[in-house]
Amino acid sequence: MTLANQLTISRILMIPVFVFFCISYGRSVDGGSPLEWQRVAAILVFILAAATDGLDGYIARHWNQRSRLGSVLDPIADKGLLLTAIVTLSFSNWHQAFPLWFPVLVIARDVVILAGCGVLYFLNEGLDVKPTWTGKAATAAQMVAIAWMMLQLPHYLASVYLAGILTFLSGVDYLIQGSIQARHHAKPHS
Repeated sequence: MTLANQLTISRILMIPVFVFFCISYGRSVDGGSPLEWQRVAAILVFILAAATDGLDGYIARHWNQRSRLGSVLDPIADKGLLLTAIVTLSFSNWHQAFPLWFPVLVIARDVVILAGCGVLYFLNEGLDVKPTWTGKAATAAQMVAIAWMMLQLPHYLASVYLAGILTFLSGVDYLIQGSIQARHHAKPHS
């Protein structure tokens, strides 16, 4: 197994550890005696997991370790980490939480994209999905919003609104790209 794939799998395995520390910290807040080490542990696990996201891709590209397994596991690890963090931090009892519309927006966008990919795969007997700058910007903004909230920085809602706007725009962008691919399929071939 390649080093890049090992890093991706380690990111997947860090998700339940992150959730454990988030929920434990939320319970300590509920109990009136916040255990700050649990919050710090959640932050460190999230940062480490997020760092493996960039590192596994770099290693795969620069050390020629691209693999079919990696191409399947990497997006699962990415979405798993982000969605788990957003949902967990929306419903855990930290001092601040994401507004309900934020996880709904992120999940709805991902469901629409997944459904669109299924339709395009069926229509085209294959799938050509490429990451867009809006998708990458939305992912980066979501990570910043998660970190901002966990660090309990002031005005965290500004980062949430920015992430929400970019998430919405990336969803629209993917819908446009999908429509173009579907239209291309509908045209008769000569």
